[in-house]
Amino acid sequence: MTKRTSRRKRCRVQTLTLPELDQSKTAVLNSLGSLQSRRSYRYAMEEFIQWYCSEPRLALNRSVVLRYRLQLEGAQLAPATINVRLAAIRRLAYEAADSGLLSPDLVAGIRRVKGLKRLGRRTGNWLSVQQGQLLLNAADPGTLRGSRDAAMLALLLGCGLRRSELVALDIHHFQQREEHWAIVDLVGKGGHVRTVPVPEWVKRAVDGWARAAGIGEGRLFRSIRKNGTLWGSGVTQNVVWYVVKGCAKRAGIDRLAPHDLRRSCARMCHVAGGELEQIQFLLGHASVQTTERYLGCKQRLSEAVNDRIGLGFQSRG
Repeated sequence: MTKRTSRRKRCRVQTLTLPELDQSKTAVLNSLGSLQSRRSYRYAMEEFIQWYCSEPRLALNRSVVLRYRLQLEGAQLAPATINVRLAAIRRLAYEAADSGLLSPDLVAGIRRVKGLKRLGRRTGNWLSVQQGQLLLNAADPGTLRGSRDAAMLALLLGCGLRRSELVALDIHHFQQREEHWAIVDLVGKGGHVRTVPVPEWVKRAVDGWARAAGIGEGRLFRSIRKNGTLWGSGVTQNVVWYVVKGCAKRAGIDRLAPHDLRRSCARMCHVAGGELEQIQFLLGHASVQTTERYLGCKQRLSEAVNDRIGLGFQSRG
């Protein structure tokens, strides 16, 4: 066998089969530490694999990925969504190359497929202190379910936790540090570990739920059957979503997501005089610029600068 033939066989650069793509997809998912990243990358890769295998293609190369990007643009997806899909495809190609299924030259071409530029910035959703209080009041601590929901809302709004962090909370995370209750050694996004101070009113809500449910160890939050009894050893992130949506509806607050409570916590801390650095520690952001976005420092619609320019139509009466 000649060297040229051997090199050609080592670099199988033609069509990837479904089992080969699934193998690369599994490798990508196993390399991700964040639950949110695994969920979004899984969906993105499965969508691409379904599209790629829908008709015969010569190879997984730059032209194919460019064609897929055009289809995503035609579907009117947001630039951020398209960029996540493309990032997942790049990781899929890298893993295929590491397994000898794709040549480095084709991977380099796929890497050159650029994402879309984001023009402007989406407006976040922040609650005022009054709205936050209405939301907390929407949970009835007199029932087992209401006690659990109140504790969830308190931790989301009072401590700025993510959904994934909330469902992973263990009873033993709550400890005293410097004569103050805190959530100790909380593993957040990207594997970052931080300690989150817990206000007294939040701790009272947590203790009320733990007493009512008889929880002394293990995961803090548990599922509740329709008849009001506990079951299982934890909750999913979807439970948190429905808790926030249900309480928001009762409080008369539209289009509220769990992550809105995290950014609302940041802004309330800032308005109350909290230092930017301390808010960054609270939220566990690696970059202070991310914290600034959570505060909404770039644009305040309630104090719009163009409201004070002094122009207006005069009455002709």
